[in-house]
Amino acid sequence: MLEVSRVAELSVQGTGGRASLRRVIDYPLVALLIAVGLYILAAGTGQNLGSSIPVHSAAAKMWVRNATIFAIVLLTYKLAIARLGASPRDDLTARRSLIYLGAGLLVGFLLMAAAVAAAAVAQVYNLVGEGDSSDLMHALITAAIMPAFMEELLFRGILFRWIEEFAGSWAALAITSALFGLIHIFNPQATWFSSFAIALEAGVMLGGAYMLTRSLWLPMGIHAAWNFAQGEVFGVPVSGTSVHGLLRSRLTGPEILSGGGFGLEATLFALLIATAAGVWFVWLAVRRGEVVQPSWRR
Repeated sequence: MLEVSRVAELSVQGTGGRASLRRVIDYPLVALLIAVGLYILAAGTGQNLGSSIPVHSAAAKMWVRNATIFAIVLLTYKLAIARLGASPRDDLTARRSLIYLGAGLLVGFLLMAAAVAAAAVAQVYNLVGEGDSSDLMHALITAAIMPAFMEELLFRGILFRWIEEFAGSWAALAITSALFGLIHIFNPQATWFSSFAIALEAGVMLGGAYMLTRSLWLPMGIHAAWNFAQGEVFGVPVSGTSVHGLLRSRLTGPEILSGGGFGLEATLFALLIATAAGVWFVWLAVRRGEVVQPSWRR
């Protein structure tokens, strides 16, 4: 009888230990670190595996490498990252995906078109001729789809999600926006103002879109269309990277209006237009009750 009681006591202790370990793993900041680690591991594995697959042309190599990264990161998110935390959640479900993605693509294109139109009226954006579509597919993958997928998954799907769970929506919006701007300081032609502009216009806009829908489809659509429109359609450098677009253009005038070599993202036009859209998204999220309080207040 004593042996049975001892076994029961050890079983309870083991169960308690597992429960304690689970509480540690589910703690928002611990779940965040695990998710970031899985993301980096998946991206690195996809990069190495995709680069090792033998193909005959540079274009095919680009397709294979990016497709491999995309597939492995997506599987890692679905099978592991989305299952982490005390309240597991998949922000890339099929529900309303086409609606959110389509709306994001439309919004992203229109916002960039508005920034270009404002720059043209101010005689900062000048057309110098027609381009062509020779770089269309390469730009679609490398400048639109992959940055939108990889960056939104990391900044909104991982960082925003668990910072919000721990410190609330306002802290998550501020921290992820600042980090998003900061990583762009390493882009070609970047300045501290361009990073500030990215943090405010893109960080608030994409974070607000995520807050509003609790889905990654809307911010991914906005991000992809914004990049594709400015580069491949209007021929404007994408975050400092020159592209070959359907139109050939030249940016002239004061850097605060032309963005210099970084492009229109580092101008007052994009800053005001995109930030206004972001504030509107956040306002709608507040009205819908999508603001999360810090964990110590809940």
